[in-house]
Amino acid sequence: MSGGAMESVADAAARATPKRVAGRLRGLSDRAIAWLFISPTIVLLLAINIFPLLWTVYLSFTNYRANQPGREVKWIGTRNYERLLGSEDVWGYMQATAHFLVWTMVLQVIIGLGLALLINRGFRTSGFWTTVILIPMMLSPAVVGTFWTYLYQPQTGIFSYIINTFVEVGALNMIGSVSLAPWAIVIVDTWMWTPYIMLLCLAGLRSIPPYLYEAAEIDRANALQKFWYITLPRILPFLMLAVLFRGIENFKMFDMVVELTSGGPGSTTELASINLKREAFEKWRTGYASAFAVILFVTVFGLASIYVKALNRVRS
Repeated sequence: MSGGAMESVADAAARATPKRVAGRLRGLSDRAIAWLFISPTIVLLLAINIFPLLWTVYLSFTNYRANQPGREVKWIGTRNYERLLGSEDVWGYMQATAHFLVWTMVLQVIIGLGLALLINRGFRTSGFWTTVILIPMMLSPAVVGTFWTYLYQPQTGIFSYIINTFVEVGALNMIGSVSLAPWAIVIVDTWMWTPYIMLLCLAGLRSIPPYLYEAAEIDRANALQKFWYITLPRILPFLMLAVLFRGIENFKMFDMVVELTSGGPGSTTELASINLKREAFEKWRTGYASAFAVILFVTVFGLASIYVKALNRVRS
C-alpha cells in the first residue's frame, strides 16, 4: 500500500472516531451521561476529602506516631477519646475557643449590621467608605496578626497610646496579659471580619422592596417599627448565613492567633486548633491528635446542622 493510501486510511479513521463516540453517547440515557460527567469529580472528592477523613478516624483508635513510621501500630480502642474527654486542659482549650467564637460573633453582628444600615442610607461618599471598610477583609490573617502585634506593643504601640489618651493606664500590654490577651484576639478578628458581615447585611438591605417602607409610612410607623417588622425579618436570613460561615471559620482559627499571641501567655489564647497542631506536629502523638480532630469535626458538624435547620425555618 502506498504512502498516500495509508494516510487517507488514517484520516478516514480519525474522522470516524468522533462520529463513533458521538453515536455511543447518543445511545446513553441522560442519567448515564450525567454520571459520566460527574464521576471524575466524585473520584477526586473521595481521594481528597473522604479517604483522609476515614483514615483519620482509623488512626484515632491507634497509638500511631507519624515521626516513627516503622513502629508497630496498636489498636487501643477508645483510649484516646477517654483521655481527651477527661483532660481539664482540653476543656480549657475548648473554653478559650468558645470565648473567642461567641464574642467575635456578637461584636461583628452588632457592628456589621450598624455599618450596613449606615451605608445603606446612600450618602454622597458611601461608595468610598464601603471600599475603605472592606480593606481589612482582603488581607491575609497572618499579615493581620503580625501587623497588630506591633500595634499592641506596650511602649510604642498606637493602641496603647490611644487608650492612654482617654484613660491613664500606663503601658498597656494587651497580648502579654492573661486577662487581656483573649480580648486582644477578639478585637483583631472583629476588625478584620466585620466588613464581611456588613457586606451580607448590605445585600439583604438592598433586596428589600421600597414599597414596604412606603406602606409603613402610610400606616404612620416610626423608625423602630420599620426596623423591627420590615428590615430585621428581611435581612435575618442573610445575617444568619454570615454567622454560620464566620462561626465555622472562627472555630478553626489558627494563623492569625499564632502570629499574634502563639497561644500565650501560657495557654490563655491556645485555641483548640492550635493545640491540635501542637499534638500532631510538635509532640507527634498522631493517634491522639486524630481523635481530637474527630471530636472537633463532630462538634462543628453537629452545631452547623442544628443551625442550618434553624436557618431554613427562618427562611420559610
